[in-house]
Amino acid sequence: MRRREWWRAALPLGTGTLIAVLPTPAGLDADAWRYFALFATVLVGLVLEPIPAAAIGLLGVTVATALGYGGDTPAESVRWGLGGFSDATVWLIFGAFMLSMGYERSGLGRRVALVLVRHLGRRTLGLGYAIALADLVLAPGMPSNTARSGGTIYPIVRSIPGLFESQPGPTARRIGAYLMWTAFASTAVTSSLFMTALAPNLLAVALVKETAGLDITWAQWLVGALPAGALLLALTPLLSFFLYPPEIRSSALAPSWAAEQLGEMGKISPRERTMAGLVLLALASWIFGGHVVSATTVVLVVISLMIVTRVVEWDEVLGNKTAWNMLVWFATLVTLAGGLSEVGFVRWLAEAFSKHLIGCPVMAVLASLVAFFFLVHYMFASLTAHTAAVLPVVLAIGIGVPGLPILPYSLLLCHSLGLMGVITPYATGPAPVYYASGFVSRADFWRLGLTFGLVSLGVLLAIGIPYLTLLHRG
Repeated sequence: MRRREWWRAALPLGTGTLIAVLPTPAGLDADAWRYFALFATVLVGLVLEPIPAAAIGLLGVTVATALGYGGDTPAESVRWGLGGFSDATVWLIFGAFMLSMGYERSGLGRRVALVLVRHLGRRTLGLGYAIALADLVLAPGMPSNTARSGGTIYPIVRSIPGLFESQPGPTARRIGAYLMWTAFASTAVTSSLFMTALAPNLLAVALVKETAGLDITWAQWLVGALPAGALLLALTPLLSFFLYPPEIRSSALAPSWAAEQLGEMGKISPRERTMAGLVLLALASWIFGGHVVSATTVVLVVISLMIVTRVVEWDEVLGNKTAWNMLVWFATLVTLAGGLSEVGFVRWLAEAFSKHLIGCPVMAVLASLVAFFFLVHYMFASLTAHTAAVLPVVLAIGIGVPGLPILPYSLLLCHSLGLMGVITPYATGPAPVYYASGFVSRADFWRLGLTFGLVSLGVLLAIGIPYLTLLHRG
């Protein structure tokens, strides 16, 4: 760590120390308050990252285990500290990253995107829809929107503006700015549609189970997200077209370029066919086999078949640092977040806040809490840190409100995670990639982020609240 960045380490430690020395709030156990101080240290560390995020999570669990927060005996504390590594959702996250690697190694992801550009890209608006559909097709099997949009979609989209002499700067608005914004805004929507389209979605499911005791299935997530998500995905290229209009309205060269790229790729390879079959197997099992086999088992089976069929090599699995890093990161976060409930902090906080909400209309409280959860993301540079820090607290507050429908409320919070990634140049992984491209100016990025964020939030609340309440009534 550079000397100039010493504050990145000092601020988390200072935050935790300050909280620890403050008087314990009334009604809360002193150990619970000190555990919260440790948790706050980890969260601030995740935002500032003086060292890698996974290492911060591991340090937090290690300190909590050493201090005996996980049980009455050292053996119990160790079992608690390692408990996140046995969590099924954590392994689902890991497995989904393996699927993402299969898309990349086989070339299937690039081929899908190019095919859509070839068939839908003759007009600029059609090209926008091709980009959105490419992201949609890849989303269920790629939990990293950075890999999906920043790694697969962006390189293709970045190659198109040059065909029309549109480059960052004065010519950006010819077509490049529109395409870049459409690609970025679309991935925010697709990230909310599928449980496996965004890594924090899976963390959120684990936290909902820890905090509210609810198991959200892959199919349940999709059914709940579909009405608002489908509308937003249909609107995104069109809304971009009117709010950030390109000067060039037709793009006849784009299909020719995509066809040329496909020609260089050649016929679909056996490796791609195998990967496509495995993806279809996973999707079918997730949608229709939830009562027979767990989602985590499905993904482990698919990974095993990917290795057996040589879609990926075992050395590639071992060398996927991102996947193993995420395994450690999420396992430790699940453990630490669950600890807030175990020490009684979440229950205390819920009781303290919920008593002020008694008497307010239930649906107004629900909408306000979801809007708060969405807009507070302006303070975070990581959807994962936001999920770990805010979701358990907001969930607990809602649980304490009499009559509030907990499952619809939990689903609304979960569905908002992908959508909030559009609001700032740092809100989600692909955001810096598109921002750094130079096609969308700083002022436009913030303006469009606020506009699309408010539209997304409005659609989610206007459609999601009545739909989910009716779907899960009783």
